[in-house]
Amino acid sequence: MAAGAEAMAALPEEWRLYFVPTRIATFRNWPFTEDCTCTPERMAAAGFLHCPVENGPDVAQCFFCFKELEGWEPEDDPLEEHKKHSASCAFLSLRKDPTDLTMQEFLKLDRERMKNAIKKEISQKMTEVEDTAKKVHHEIEDLVS
Repeated sequence: MAAGAEAMAALPEEWRLYFVPTRIATFRNWPFTEDCTCTPERMAAAGFLHCPVENGPDVAQCFFCFKELEGWEPEDDPLEEHKKHSASCAFLSLRKDPTDLTMQEFLKLDRERMKNAIKKEISQKMTEVEDTAKKVHHEIEDLVS
């Protein structure tokens, strides 16, 4: 294993996502490759990971702001779509390559990514709680009537 690969492997998985090749590797079976604007390389450069699901083979998620987008068309520009749907993503305003950041700059940036991850997790849990509450409410109504 090359020294660079060893160093990369030693990083936490979340930190490896700052590197375009790591994100490109997630685009296995991506439906748009040749003669398209939204190639795996351009998707990864815009911060996206490929997160396919059964009913959504083209789901992509920003590794930083966690915005998920699907319904991609071959001519969609990944960077423009990212800006349109998540303009406040700090990754989009990054002016340096992640390898050129100081440790302090990187940790400050990653703190924002972690906040985004926590917000997304809380939102998902809140949706689960609300769905469960609705089910329980309906079950109680059924018992009473």
